[in-house]
Amino acid sequence: QVQLTESGGGLVQPGGSLRLSCAASGRASDKYSVSWLRQGQGPGKDRDFVAAISWSGSSTYYADSAKGRFTISRDIANNMTYLQMNSLKPEDTGVYYCAIDIIGTVGYNYWGQGTQVTVSS
Repeated sequence: QVQLTESGGGLVQPGGSLRLSCAASGRASDKYSVSWLRQGQGPGKDRDFVAAISWSGSSTYYADSAKGRFTISRDIANNMTYLQMNSLKPEDTGVYYCAIDIIGTVGYNYWGQGTQVTVSS
């Protein structure tokens, strides 16, 4: 089992910044990529992909809405992954989840509990 814990969410004004953190604990010896996903407000909203980073950290991927504003990074030694979010917009509001995809498996294996980000004036 791997436990993921997100932190760093909060209320921020449009144009502001937040840095989300995802801490992995437990059986974290497997190699895995890490993704951030956002679930928007309202019933029936899906979790949309935001950003991902490879195990080595050498490859990163972003949703079009995140490109140029968000930066994903990781500290492998400390099992931490970060999402730096700048120039935030109201449409970035939602619950942000980190999830890991263990190399050699299909789909996300573990999810965190999420952290709320609200962008509002």
